[in-house]
Amino acid sequence: MAERVKHLWIPAVLLVVAACGQQQSAAQPAGAGHASAHASASALPPPVASPTLATLDPCALLSPQDRSAAGVSVLGKPKDIAGARACDWTVPGTFGVTVTVDGKNGLAGLEVAKKTATRTKVGAHPALQVADKKAADGTCAVLLGVGEAASVQIDVSNTGFSDTPLACRRANTVAGLVEPKLP
Repeated sequence: MAERVKHLWIPAVLLVVAACGQQQSAAQPAGAGHASAHASASALPPPVASPTLATLDPCALLSPQDRSAAGVSVLGKPKDIAGARACDWTVPGTFGVTVTVDGKNGLAGLEVAKKTATRTKVGAHPALQVADKKAADGTCAVLLGVGEAASVQIDVSNTGFSDTPLACRRANTVAGLVEPKLP
């Protein structure tokens, strides 16, 4: 019997508490509900800040789903390229891709032969596609501008250093997967 009374008691308390909350709201003067809505909204934690280039992990820029979409079946290996953080994925017998996060050089500060660069845009970011079509060496890069003084560089090299158009398709695919994650 005590067990049954205990279960009946909980819903009764919840009903009384709910009713009290409704009565209190009804008794508030006009406009008071509006002020309390602002007070409770300001008590919420601040939104999480957008990532900055300094906080981006190059190896985390390609999720497992992204790697699958790009034809990358291996995990990336962190590396340093001229003081910039990078991640390298090498698919044995097929191709390699390196993503470099450069917080010191925007697109204008990168040394690129003008005859090999084509201005483009990837998502909301200005970009350069860099490939020497005459050399036909199976390499291509997509360089994404992140503000005036930073960039993210995607470099692809095909095994056997052939088929530059394929390298560019791969670089553009990876750039399209990385770009939405950039500040």
